[in-house]
Amino acid sequence: MCYRGPARRHSLNTRIHEILRKYPSELNEEWLAAMTSSGVRRDVLMKEAELREQCAEFLRLLTRATEQGNLTDIQSSQYASVRELLERLSRSRGQQGFSPSETATFVFSLKQPLFDRLRREHAEEPRVVADEMWNATLLLDTLGLYTTEVYQRVREEVIVRQQQEMLELSTPVVQLWDRIVALPLIGTLDSGRTQTVMETLLQRIVETGAEIAIIDITGVPTVDTLTAQHLIKTVTATRLMGAECIISGIRPQIAQTIVHLGVDLTDVVTKSSLASAFNWALKRLNQTVGAGPRALAKV
Repeated sequence: MCYRGPARRHSLNTRIHEILRKYPSELNEEWLAAMTSSGVRRDVLMKEAELREQCAEFLRLLTRATEQGNLTDIQSSQYASVRELLERLSRSRGQQGFSPSETATFVFSLKQPLFDRLRREHAEEPRVVADEMWNATLLLDTLGLYTTEVYQRVREEVIVRQQQEMLELSTPVVQLWDRIVALPLIGTLDSGRTQTVMETLLQRIVETGAEIAIIDITGVPTVDTLTAQHLIKTVTATRLMGAECIISGIRPQIAQTIVHLGVDLTDVVTKSSLASAFNWALKRLNQTVGAGPRALAKV
């Protein structure tokens, strides 16, 4: 979701722009003071020099964006540089440990010095001051909410990446012997994980030239219809790669469940343990444990 200002006609009044243009240094100092008094500044996470530079850059870009009186549509091309800066700041603040509210308050805290300047410049025009304070509020609120949107999107990206990394770590394919690989599964199988399992296994079959792949489900707590279907798909894909597939770790409870569900595994070699599956694979390839020094060198 993208935040836009209310559907209002762009103001031709540039009083806010004029204040931004005339008092950049003063606004910067007053803005820093406002952040200090509100407790937003966290010098442990960010040094004052860095914060001061960010404030100055934001004021410079905001001054340029408001030059034509657009105080409502931050998605316009005029605000492209402002959005890019806020995206960069939101990402860096998230990595530095700032909260979403602290990140947004970086923008919100500019209100006080800007309002003060409006009052000083137009003390004789209370109606103008009220209107321009409202315009400034809408603009800074929209920009502040934009930082929250970016912050949330970045966090979601991190979560998705971490989930993918965890999936990859939870599906290690081990080369047990020459032309034999094993994939020990732990935990529940869902559609997303099954896809990762299949891709990882097929890639390792190509890399190692394996002829037999053992899928060990000793660590899978339960097997339902969906899990069984996922296993059958993986077995089918493995066969299409020219390798034979064995499912090991079939416990009595899982065997009964598979029978009860009516899942057909008659064409799939199944064993009660990984050791039994490995022994079957060696016999299938006419190998013995003493004949595999080449595999030992690869492990």
